[in-house]
Amino acid sequence: MSVRSTVSDFAVFLTIVIMVLLDFVVGIPSPKLHVPHAFKPTRDDRGWFINPIGPNPWWTVLAALVPALLCTILIFMDQQISAVIVNRKEHKLKKGCGYHLDLFMVAVMLGVCSVMGLPWFVAATVLSITHVNSLKVESDCSAPGEQPKFLGIREQRVTGLLIFVLMGCSVFFTSVLKFIPMPVLYGVFLYMGVSSLRGIQFFDCLKLFWMPAKHQPDFIYLRHVPLRKVHFFTAIQLICLVLLWTIKVSCAAIIFPMMVLALVFVRKAMDLCFSKRELSFLDDLMPERKKKLDDGRNEAGEEEEESQKAMEAAAAASSVQLSVGKTSDLEIPKQSGDRTDPSEIIILDEMSQMPVWKALTLKTETL
Repeated sequence: MSVRSTVSDFAVFLTIVIMVLLDFVVGIPSPKLHVPHAFKPTRDDRGWFINPIGPNPWWTVLAALVPALLCTILIFMDQQISAVIVNRKEHKLKKGCGYHLDLFMVAVMLGVCSVMGLPWFVAATVLSITHVNSLKVESDCSAPGEQPKFLGIREQRVTGLLIFVLMGCSVFFTSVLKFIPMPVLYGVFLYMGVSSLRGIQFFDCLKLFWMPAKHQPDFIYLRHVPLRKVHFFTAIQLICLVLLWTIKVSCAAIIFPMMVLALVFVRKAMDLCFSKRELSFLDDLMPERKKKLDDGRNEAGEEEEESQKAMEAAAAASSVQLSVGKTSDLEIPKQSGDRTDPSEIIILDEMSQMPVWKALTLKTETL
C-alpha cells in the first residue's frame, strides 16, 4: 500500500519523465516547450526594471484606475476562493489560516512583478487543490475490501518551499526543459483539471441530468430538495459559467471581473425562486459529510423527542385508567337496595338470587 501511495504522489512527475524519454528515443516530431537560451529580459530594448509611466502622458495614470479596479476585484476573488477551498473543514487542518497574510504577500509580489515586467503572481486554484490532495494521510487497510479512512493533511512547509526553489532554478535548466513536448504538458494540465472536479457539487449535479433515480448517490440536498429544483439550480449555474467563458475569450474580456462580481446579484435574485431552506442545502456552504452528520443528529433528536412524547402520553393514559378504576371501586353499592338505576348490575347480588346458590347455602346450613 505504501508503494502504491508513493507512486501516486509522484504520478505527474513520472509521467512527464517517461513521456519525454519516449519522445526523445522514438524521435517524434512534436512541438517542444519554447524556452529562452539566456538569462536576460525577453526584449533587448528594456532592462530589468520598467518605468511605470514610460513614454505615456501623465493622464494615463488616472485612466488606468478603472482597469486597475477591475483587476483588483478579480485577483481578490481568485485569491480568497482558492484559500477558502484549501482551508475547508473537511481537510482537518490543525494550523490556523492566514487569509490576510496571503493577500498581503500577493499584493507585494504583484507590485514587484509589475515593476520588473514579469507575469503576475496570483493564486492557482487547480495547483493548490492538487497540492493538498497529494498531502492527504489515510489509514492503513487491514481487512479485505475495507476503504481507507481519511485522517488529515501533512501540514509542513517543505513541499511549498521546494516548489518555488525549483521554479526559480528552472531558469538554469532551459537546456533540459526544451525537450518537453507540448502535448505532454497539455495532457498533464488536463489531468489535473479533471481530477480536481471530484467532489465539486456543480459537477455532481451535472451528472444527475443523465443518471436514473435509482442510481443517484445519497447527497444531502437530494433528501430535502426536489429533483426538478436541483436541475433548475444547476441550469442557472451552467448558464452563468457559459456566459463568463464567452466573455473571457471575446474582445470584451476587460469586463470579466465585473461579470464575476455580478454573480452576487444573480445569487440574490435566486431567493425569489428558492426558499432559504433549499438554498442552504444547494449552496454547498459546508462539506457533504458535515451536512450528513448534522442531518443525522437532527433526525435522531426528532426521533428521541417523539419517543419522549409517546412515553409521556402513555404514562398519562395509564394514570387516567388507574384513577377511573379506583373511583369505580369506591362507588360500588353494597346492597341491591342502594341501586337507583335498574341498568346497574351487581354480580354478587345476582348470584345470591340464583336457585343453585340457594340450594348450596341451605345444604351448608343443614350440615
